[in-house]
Amino acid sequence: MMSKSYTNLLDLASGNFPVMGCEKKRLPRVMTVAGVISELDDDQANSVTSDVPSSIIVDRIIIVANQLPVKAKRRPDNKGWSFSWDKDSLLLHIKDGLPDDMEVIYVGSLRFEVDSSEQDDVSQLLLDRFKCVPAFLPPDILTKYYHGFCKQHLWPLFHYMLPYSASHGSRFDRLWWEAYVAANKIFSQKVIEVINPEDDFVWIHDYHLMVLPTFLRRRFNRLRMGFFLHSPFPSSEIYRTLPVREEILKALLNSDLIGFHTFDYARHFLSCCSRMLGLEYRSKRGYIGLEYYGRTVGIKIMPVGIHMGQIETVLQLADREWRVGELKQQFDGKTVLLGVDDMDIFKGVDLKLLAFEEMLKQHPKWQGRAVLVQIANPARGKGKDLEEIQEEIKTSIKRINDKFRQPGYEPIVFIDRPVSLTERAAYYSCAECVVVTAVRDGMNLTPYEYIVCRQGIPGSDCTAGSNGLKSSMLVVSEFIGCSPSLSGAIRVNPWNMEATAEALNEAISMADAEKVLRHEKHYKYVSTHDVAYWSRSFFQDLERSCKDHFRRRCWGIGLSFGFRVVALDPNFRKLSMDTIVSAYSRAKNRAILLDYDGTLMPQTTINKVPSPEVISIVNALCGDERNTVFLVSGRGRDSLGQWFSPCDKLGIAAEHGYFLRWCGDKEWEVIGQNNDFQWMQIAEPVMKQYTEATDGSYIETKESALVWHHRDADLGFGSCQAKEMLDHLESVLANEPVFVKSGQFIVEVKPQGVSKGLVAEKIFSTMAESGRQADFVLCVGDDRSDEDMFEIIGNAINSGILSSSTEVYACTVGQKPSKAKYYLDDTTEVRTMLDALAEESIPPPSSEIVT
Repeated sequence: MMSKSYTNLLDLASGNFPVMGCEKKRLPRVMTVAGVISELDDDQANSVTSDVPSSIIVDRIIIVANQLPVKAKRRPDNKGWSFSWDKDSLLLHIKDGLPDDMEVIYVGSLRFEVDSSEQDDVSQLLLDRFKCVPAFLPPDILTKYYHGFCKQHLWPLFHYMLPYSASHGSRFDRLWWEAYVAANKIFSQKVIEVINPEDDFVWIHDYHLMVLPTFLRRRFNRLRMGFFLHSPFPSSEIYRTLPVREEILKALLNSDLIGFHTFDYARHFLSCCSRMLGLEYRSKRGYIGLEYYGRTVGIKIMPVGIHMGQIETVLQLADREWRVGELKQQFDGKTVLLGVDDMDIFKGVDLKLLAFEEMLKQHPKWQGRAVLVQIANPARGKGKDLEEIQEEIKTSIKRINDKFRQPGYEPIVFIDRPVSLTERAAYYSCAECVVVTAVRDGMNLTPYEYIVCRQGIPGSDCTAGSNGLKSSMLVVSEFIGCSPSLSGAIRVNPWNMEATAEALNEAISMADAEKVLRHEKHYKYVSTHDVAYWSRSFFQDLERSCKDHFRRRCWGIGLSFGFRVVALDPNFRKLSMDTIVSAYSRAKNRAILLDYDGTLMPQTTINKVPSPEVISIVNALCGDERNTVFLVSGRGRDSLGQWFSPCDKLGIAAEHGYFLRWCGDKEWEVIGQNNDFQWMQIAEPVMKQYTEATDGSYIETKESALVWHHRDADLGFGSCQAKEMLDHLESVLANEPVFVKSGQFIVEVKPQGVSKGLVAEKIFSTMAESGRQADFVLCVGDDRSDEDMFEIIGNAINSGILSSSTEVYACTVGQKPSKAKYYLDDTTEVRTMLDALAEESIPPPSSEIVT
């Protein structure tokens, strides 16, 4: 029995939304959605997938984030609000990299609570003047969604903090998760109000909205949608502790493109998809793609940059120049190290202070000379852990300052207040080194801002060194997103305070010429890889990932967060029972080719012996003289011959067709061209070597082939070993008449010239030569080896082995990309279909036979 909270969650995920109370008035739609208006007001409406283009075609992108890029304040008369753009918002800067004629709509929440009586007016104002669509979250949902699930669970988990005890982090709370889903649902409703699904792009940002893609994909199957994660993505060992791990992964995979700052974060995500969902990814021409139900989900790796124009504008401001002069006077004769961090438990500010203290102890020459200016931005979260780290920071600062203070010298200057970009730029300009010691961080832009500020603007010499050259130095944690792009920085493990202390000393002691070279290298990268470059690159990849959307047929299947879109060839459709039975009854010479595992027998069944039902159906089909029925399987001939011994008239092709028998009283034929199996003596020792080194793997020895199975091995290690084995076997068997291939959890070595496709061709040609050319072909299978049969049918028609009028039903089991034109959902449907054909095969009673 499911709990009430879980059934409520299912309601939310399926489109029902009872927890939100009364329905608010919707915003006016900016553009119409192809479809019926009544569908838009019904959250359970079918997906809008009209092939009719919209009446108005405008390049437009909808950017969705937790917060809108606007600031607000109450008017002096307390009547209404005054809004302005938030110039520091990354979302606002994204526009610089998009096409000039592209319209941008923003969807997000506001930083403040708006009374329900004012919401309609505020929404209309923001839409008209700023093209912003606000999502108003009820206070109870906001608290559980943002301060609960986002900040107390996802944020710590993505930064590698597990709730080992009740006092260390927050336990998973199902109500928080339901609020997270509810909030994402509200965001989706706001997107739906303004979207034109045939023309618009949607770009979703960050961990606050990771299940939003599922809500939008449920409504619009072919929507062009990207997602970018601005935080780290943890390793699979950490992520798998999340109770709703698969729900979030599947929701993200409803996007067309998923972006990460670094390869490490992308690699962790791909590993989670492999280990938890069994998905494989591939790299083609530099692009990484995940195959997911016929769709290729692109993986984008591109760190975000800074807005060069904004920084350069700040550098020209007079108040900044005035503040630089003040700071130079304040720190005259001192070497300034600078830290700019959010007040957060993961920023490593406490570790930075301890490392600075260690440097002063180990290198006394810096006592009285080196000053660490630490700017602490206001905390975004709250909680016991944050309070403890704040107290530790204050205690450390007091201790260090008391220990090393001298007249006119304070070793640590702590600025615990909001600092504007203008003032921050002044500090950057005066600092010899910027220090970032975060223990885990997504994309920290502080080093980028520092580099540009140290470069200054043409004609300015306020940041030049004693030799008149521009220079900067960086000491950065190896655990932050920008670290890989800063090859000239001194990278440190912030947990190693002694090594970090030495890095600080090295940075400020380095020769000027070396500092200049490192600075030039960094500035060249930062200035060319700005935020416009990042957004342009992401959008171009999103266009590329979606280029086939309107060419393919899309089917939405699955409940709740198991929902996914299956993209199929336009001609691919479900096999109709009535259609095939009608064609079967008209035919005079029928060829029926059936796979076994996964087709007649479910893959998950441990006991693979055919049931009496299967034997009965096969016998009924074989009993019709118009039928030529073959079982085409990769299994050995002994087991197949024994299992189907009651079926005297059944043809069997074993080991993918190496052995073939036309009926029970015939001898086995060897179809393979080569009977020399000396190559097994070479391949088997290699496979044994990998089997011994890979726990959970084993070798299956067939008469004509060797198969290495790694389904029960560790997914990552087994896949790695399979690739290595494939290369190894191809190398040692290069001169042997064999074919080495990899499949789903297998590596197989078999003789050349053996495939299910060749079996099908032989059956068709033999029937034609005997004057019984097939006018009806049914071919059913479920895996890659069966694709050979589907492919050969078309060739057989072109070569004349089959007539152009032959009715062909190539059918795969499960909705997935295939060379077959038809599909059935599972083995149960296969048996139902065969049973219907078997009934048509029953000969009439002898008394009714007309002579």
